[in-house]
Amino acid sequence: MTRTNYASGATWEDKVGYCRAVQVGNTIEVSGTVAEDEGKVVAPGNPYEQTKFILAKIEAVLIRAGATLHDVVRTRMFVTDISQWEEYGRAHGEFFQAIKPATTMVEVSKLINPEYLVEIEVTAIKHER
Repeated sequence: MTRTNYASGATWEDKVGYCRAVQVGNTIEVSGTVAEDEGKVVAPGNPYEQTKFILAKIEAVLIRAGATLHDVVRTRMFVTDISQWEEYGRAHGEFFQAIKPATTMVEVSKLINPEYLVEIEVTAIKHER
């Protein structure tokens, strides 16, 4: 099977040795994604806006890979404050209300930058169109 890497150009990709997404066959795995744009944290302190930004960023790499959010079968959300679950969930629902992938939300003690409130990864299975 062919493997295709989709890099984002983030400096961390070369430092850590990963890329934004990897496609093998019709499966696309999207790496943990945070609310950062050009080296700056997006919407510090706002779990809803960070989640929306991340999901839009994930959608963009899926489109580059020839997929859509409708191909997403699983999301995983790592959050730093589970008491804000409704805010993360509200944003997730705006993107996935009609799709309803399997999902997990777990609280973690911290992410790589204390201003990141959520990190999301997804699995998509690209359907024939």
